Amino acid sequence: MNELTTYLDEHETAIVETFREQVVASEHDQFKGFIHLNGQAMYRMVVGYFREQITHEDIKQLAFKVANERNQADINIGDFVYNVCLGRSLILELLQKGCFEPSILVLAIVKINECFDVFLVHAVSKYTELKNNDLAEKKLFIERSHKDRLTILGQMASSFVHEFRNPLTSIIGFSKLLKEDHPNLPYVDIIVNELHQLNYRVSQFLLVSKKGVITRKSEVFNIQQLFEEILAFLYPNIVDVNADIQCWIDPECELTGYRDEIKQVFINIISNALDALYRKSGQKVVGIRVSQVNGITQISISNNGIPIPPDLLSVIFEPFFTTKELGTGIGLYVCKEIIERHAGTITCESSEKNTTFTMQFQPAMGRMHEKKALD
Repeated sequence: MNELTTYLDEHETAIVETFREQVVASEHDQFKGFIHLNGQAMYRMVVGYFREQITHEDIKQLAFKVANERNQADINIGDFVYNVCLGRSLILELLQKGCFEPSILVLAIVKINECFDVFLVHAVSKYTELKNNDLAEKKLFIERSHKDRLTILGQMASSFVHEFRNPLTSIIGFSKLLKEDHPNLPYVDIIVNELHQLNYRVSQFLLVSKKGVITRKSEVFNIQQLFEEILAFLYPNIVDVNADIQCWIDPECELTGYRDEIKQVFINIISNALDALYRKSGQKVVGIRVSQVNGITQISISNNGIPIPPDLLSVIFEPFFTTKELGTGIGLYVCKEIIERHAGTITCESSEKNTTFTMQFQPAMGRMHEKKALD
């Protein structure tokens, strides 16, 4: 084995130079000029491994050092593995030219493969760990920045809504008085309805901040009655779209929470469904299903309109994302915030046949009417 290690010592310069010429390195790699030096360190480690001067721990430390450099350089892990395999191949080719006895050559190949395998396992594992840590830090930074922006948005929204609502409330009040004094005056009903629609749109911004729920108390309310109110409120839109509203609602299902907020969610989703049906030809259907299984209240709202592209399904609940020309991009975001505030979940599935939003509420929030049980 001494003859073999001496042979490797004599050819170190040539092997390192060949490695430097053939190595794959990115132009943007800040450690580009040191890659061949890492190769030289690995070469010497192989020789030391033959002489039993190098342990697995030594190989591990070199692997960690190289992995850290590769991570800082932000290089492709495939290029790194290729370079390691290149170094292994060059050493094996060198040994084949040395005319060693087969028994010595076989033992040398085994030790070389063992040395490189240990190095690769530790290097790739460390590289993956470092990359995952970097991604986690970036994700945390994005989430914090996102949260800060939403906090500012909430403060702005709250200020805007309160300033806007003062004159709007007065206009709505005077419109009602006008209707009482002049019941036959044309267009008053339309004006009142449009004002309520405007108030609803403005209220969406208030829900971006959580100030709208601070002073209110949770209550138990019937889901069927809530949908009846919503469909009456949206009746002009339903007629305009010429949509068929099909309901399958358990009349005893109830929810516990902020009624106005849940109402806002259902209005948002049904309004989106009507928008999706607007340009559709043929039968236009909005389906509403409410049921309870094992204490979990499930509410689904579907439509057979234009489907949501698959690549957009994962981002439709993000703030300010919209496919509408004049959309605010906060409707579905507000829906998700409200549902989660009520310890629920909301998901969306879309195909050529149907687009369905499904909401689920745990027993603490959604429940059946318990009068029979009490009796």
